[in-house]
Amino acid sequence: MKQFGLIGFPLGHSFSQKFFSDKFEKLGLENYAYELFEMSSLDEFPSLWSINENLKGLNVTVPHKEAVIKYLDKLDASAMKVGAVNVIQKKGDLLIGYNTDYIAFRNSLKRWLGPLNGKALILGTGGAAKAVQAALADLDIPYAQVSRTANQGDYTYSQLESSPELMEHFRLFINTTPLGMHPNVATCPSLPYHRVMSDSYFYDLVYNPAETSFMKRGIDMGAKAKNGLEMLELQAEKSWEIWTS
Repeated sequence: MKQFGLIGFPLGHSFSQKFFSDKFEKLGLENYAYELFEMSSLDEFPSLWSINENLKGLNVTVPHKEAVIKYLDKLDASAMKVGAVNVIQKKGDLLIGYNTDYIAFRNSLKRWLGPLNGKALILGTGGAAKAVQAALADLDIPYAQVSRTANQGDYTYSQLESSPELMEHFRLFINTTPLGMHPNVATCPSLPYHRVMSDSYFYDLVYNPAETSFMKRGIDMGAKAKNGLEMLELQAEKSWEIWTS
């Protein structure tokens, strides 16, 4: 038996579990399994590997993408570039961290994005936001970042609300927060959406629902919108490539 899984909190509906279970079935891998390991604290992380002796790799989701680094033996260049980990490979006795979010977002955005007449605005400051920053740097797209807390980004949401004219500098809006994710589908980042320009792009890392409230607000202003499903599929395929290398 070879075992893989996902750590995070909360987990609830898991794209990764269905994706890999379907993949194992398609490839005829009867002795492969993908499990969910919901953990609110990484204190449980070291024992996870001793309890599950057949565990060969993990995906990592919120809120552990940055904190898990201290438990790993080595980081791939992708994880060092981003400063966050979303894939762990067990190689011998070593736990090696990678970041496939960065590669997946970069490739997905590059395929979709048209002419950009302004900067990108990243909503959120967590591990996923770090992956987005690295991808935008690769693509030479200037960006700014929004946080709920002062000094964690370039702007706070309240600053944008009080100075809505700032929105006119941006044409690519990227939601890296869980706002709008099922079941809380009515929520979205608090922005002065009425100042969004019609030649803008809204990319939501959330994939469930397929059209989030954030995306709808952008579409209402004439923007093009995309959810995070393709990014998830690309990062999952890259995870599999790492685990089977």
